Amino acid sequence: MYSLLAVGLVLSYKTSGVFNFAFGAQAYLSALVFYVCTESGWGSFLSFLVAVGVLGPALGLILDFVIFRRIKGSPVVVRLTASVGMLIAIPQIADAVFGTKNRIAPPSLFLNPNRVYFRIGTYPLNGLEISTVLVTVATVGSLWAILRFSSLGLRVRAVVESPRLGELFGVRSSAYSMFSWALSSFIAGLAGVLLAPLFAQLSSLNFTTLLVSAIAGAAFGGFISLPWALVGGIFLGIGQEILGGYLPANTILAQGIRPGFPFVVLVVLLVALPVYRRRTLPSDPLSGCDPPTPSTASPHVSLATASIVKSWWLAILAFLVGSCLTWIPANWVDNFSQAMIFSIIFLSITLLTGMSGQISLAQMTFAGIGAFTAGHLAAGSLGLPVLLTTLIGGVVAGIVGMAVAIPTLRLGGLSVALATLGFALLCDNVIFPYPWAGNGATGISLPRPQIGNINFSTSRPFFALVLVVLLLCAGAVYLVRKGTTGMFLTAIRGSEIAAQSIGINVSRYKIVVFGVACTIAGIGGGLYGSYQSTVSPNDFVYLFSMIFVVVVMIVGSRTVGGAIQAGFAYVLLAQFLNLGFMPSWLRSMEPVVFGLAALSFLAHPEGVIEFLRKMSVVKIEEALETRRVRKSQAPHGDTSAEIAPVSAE
Repeated sequence: MYSLLAVGLVLSYKTSGVFNFAFGAQAYLSALVFYVCTESGWGSFLSFLVAVGVLGPALGLILDFVIFRRIKGSPVVVRLTASVGMLIAIPQIADAVFGTKNRIAPPSLFLNPNRVYFRIGTYPLNGLEISTVLVTVATVGSLWAILRFSSLGLRVRAVVESPRLGELFGVRSSAYSMFSWALSSFIAGLAGVLLAPLFAQLSSLNFTTLLVSAIAGAAFGGFISLPWALVGGIFLGIGQEILGGYLPANTILAQGIRPGFPFVVLVVLLVALPVYRRRTLPSDPLSGCDPPTPSTASPHVSLATASIVKSWWLAILAFLVGSCLTWIPANWVDNFSQAMIFSIIFLSITLLTGMSGQISLAQMTFAGIGAFTAGHLAAGSLGLPVLLTTLIGGVVAGIVGMAVAIPTLRLGGLSVALATLGFALLCDNVIFPYPWAGNGATGISLPRPQIGNINFSTSRPFFALVLVVLLLCAGAVYLVRKGTTGMFLTAIRGSEIAAQSIGINVSRYKIVVFGVACTIAGIGGGLYGSYQSTVSPNDFVYLFSMIFVVVVMIVGSRTVGGAIQAGFAYVLLAQFLNLGFMPSWLRSMEPVVFGLAALSFLAHPEGVIEFLRKMSVVKIEEALETRRVRKSQAPHGDTSAEIAPVSAE
């Protein structure tokens, strides 16, 4: 099963240069359609033809035409944001169309999964195992033969190596890229239908977890070798079963290490294999022929315009703070407090990804480390003040973040993202279930802070406390951005080799920034635990980290204001969709909104809010310029010429 998924990942990555995180979502969609069709009385063959033969390739062609061909050759963060956005949006759209009822006992495609057909010695083989082995071997063998011996395979390999050189020899790179995406999506649908009977209930989360496990199989061959992806998947499956047989039964170690084994292997491979030490994976040798990326620099702003924009923001902030401290209902004050807590966590993404160019898919994990540390120190015999334990939790998260950053320094772009994702999944499956960490489903209690006679247990005092912490964290990130460190980080994000050539210690700054960002995330996690009163590992799963990266990137990742606005957008959109007059099917569509909004990142990599700010600044500048021209042309003492245009604007 891992091999089949890994082969599909490798095929799409070799073809497009995009690591298709949406592969698991595509598999889930085909499995869901197959389930619905068979439940409606369609035969297995017709259901398979619709779900895998038609829907699978069609979805791949749509994704290629709408998204992935447009971002080929773009920076890693652009490709990652679009791919993760589809991972979030596709399952939610599917559930909105087909409903969210429990789908028990997904049907099998070929053979009965509950029947033993024959044995190898004393080992029984059921229908699911036989079907999976036969289909995987046939699929990988066919792909290898096509790519190796046919003229079609030769042209596909040429397009993979260099689309531009292929076009010079008369090969239509777009057509063969579409063929590869359709084939990869067909494999995704096939894998989804085959894997569905493995689970008692059909759920998108199962396919996402299996996909991340399959990433480790694809890593065996550097994400470019189909045979090694097959071997890697087999190794992972055998390794998991061996661990299941030798570890003590019914223990957290056995329950955690076995599903966490692929994530450990993924991190080890990314750090150990030479192919991942090159900073970037193989790319088109003619990629330098691409035109330069359009500038996202802000337009020239006069002092008058800057004063107007700044005054607006200060007025909005003052009104919001004053309202929350006086007349706004307590439940909405809590919502604004939650938005500011998420803004603190989002600031860590701004510092790490927006400013230094490092992609972390584990920031919510570091927030969990901070929250659980604060909870343990505030409870029991220690009984330390909650604010102190929150700060200590942030420091612990920063230390752990630096420990994660050190072995991944030699990696770049996608490899760092995958390494942090592996760490997040390792924490979810192995570390957080222990009582000394997240305490499993029971969780950790964390009370509201108290300073002397000042109790922050009620909504408005807690809002004021979170506001102060947010301003301190935002001020720290702002100073980093405007200072020498921010200049160095900009140079590192542009070119690490060029930064080293002018004397910048790239390794030191990357470690320090990673540690500071994780410290901020840990502090945000401690405040989130205090806001919730009780937190468990389910509050910090890896999927939240992926969603948060998408939210920050589409709103604005390079400014402090962008992180704050992203926090408010994430919380307030959920509240708006859950208002009483909203239809029930719309209330779970928040992930879809942010997932589809990731498409806007293709046109505006600076972020939607930053783009709108630029547009508003341009409009204000034009209005002021019109006013100055009218005023200079008006006769002395006549003000009508300058008043009319301003009111019209």
